[in-house]
Amino acid sequence: MKWSIAASVLASFAVTNSSAFVSKSNSRTHNMKNSMNTNNDHSKARNLAFFNPSGDSATRTKMATVEEPAVLTESHYDVVTVDLSNGRDYPIYIGANFDEKEAGEILRSHVKGNRALIITNDLIAPLYLEKYERIMKEGGSLQVDTCVIPDGEANKTVENMGLILDKAMELGLDRKVTFVALGGGVIGDMAGFAAAIYQRGVNFIQIPTTVMAMTDSSVGGKTGVNHPLGKNMIGAFHQPQCVYIDTNTLSTLPDRELQSGIAEVIKYGLIRDVEFFEWQEQNMDKILSRDPDALRYAIKRSCENKAEVVKADELEADVRATLNLGHTFGHAIENRSGYGVYLHGEAVAIGTVMAATMSAKMGWIEKDLVQRTYDIMLAAKLPVELPVDSPMNSERFLSTMSVDKKVANGQLRLILLKGPLGNCVFTGDFDEEAMKETIDEFVAECDGTFQQNKN
Repeated sequence: MKWSIAASVLASFAVTNSSAFVSKSNSRTHNMKNSMNTNNDHSKARNLAFFNPSGDSATRTKMATVEEPAVLTESHYDVVTVDLSNGRDYPIYIGANFDEKEAGEILRSHVKGNRALIITNDLIAPLYLEKYERIMKEGGSLQVDTCVIPDGEANKTVENMGLILDKAMELGLDRKVTFVALGGGVIGDMAGFAAAIYQRGVNFIQIPTTVMAMTDSSVGGKTGVNHPLGKNMIGAFHQPQCVYIDTNTLSTLPDRELQSGIAEVIKYGLIRDVEFFEWQEQNMDKILSRDPDALRYAIKRSCENKAEVVKADELEADVRATLNLGHTFGHAIENRSGYGVYLHGEAVAIGTVMAATMSAKMGWIEKDLVQRTYDIMLAAKLPVELPVDSPMNSERFLSTMSVDKKVANGQLRLILLKGPLGNCVFTGDFDEEAMKETIDEFVAECDGTFQQNKN
């Protein structure tokens, strides 16, 4: 049965010493085994793949049993280091109940000058702005100013990003200033892009407050804003000085936002981390119930996966593109439905099952993997189909996908699953008919298709 957008919204509210990362724990007791190393080979030919022909998880050492998540409650915090060239490494701090004095010391240690500008939105400001303004000031000589901009994907525009630049200019901030992004993915992307272009680049810090931002967008230096014709089409690569994750901020995150972020967590398992996917299958209820151990484990494991990929391909020339599984379809849904109608993870969830469906049509994966993809998305309370009142149709999908950032020399390239669980390819060499059949199936009952057929 098809569902409507309105109904779905109402329902949603009812590693150590790897070449890619160094992970350590600052703790009194730490009962978790070390994270996996990976040596997946990848091709730099026309088709780029993370492929493990054996179909098992032999490329990763055992970390924790699938049945029992790592015990982390008594730990203080973990650090995953994003290992980049030219001394640009930076830490991701992951924990809960940070002592305010310690938190202030951590954050100030990544500010190079004597000025900081905290950038947040009008939803997060009443919850956390005063706290972070206070802890960054106390015990130091840092002057901290603030900038509050409108919340939401619909406001992720050049015009609203300009409000940050206006504030910086009005305050007379120089090139030694550090911008501090306090919020979800939209704030992180916009503040990061403002930092990338203000006086040709200033430092910035990420303080993510959503699952989406903690597990994906705050790590790796992708920044930008949307354009009416395409999502994130205007931006820059600009790495933060650090990422500071206090998982306690998730206590105020709406259920719908939590579920949206899980789509990115699921992605890591599908494309490269079999054990993580299997753990999610057995522990999704704990993630949704905000079990602190499960959330922290999911965030840390996601950050480790992201750090590995960013190390291998910082500027997304090849391997990093695989992190966009489902995003080409998903971005088309976000754009043509109107920014803000879908949360990013909701659109990506639909896009991911579309990518799995297309992969199966070409015989690249077994139908069982398609079913597992559907099942885990549904377990996470994410949508897996378009609603009857969706404006999407095949023409809107194809025209929007044709200007996707992964198009090269006029050729659309997709991230698709190929082989056993944990393997994928980034390729332009796919069956276009399989893509069109997949799109046709997903839009068959949509209002947009009925309107298209009338014309």
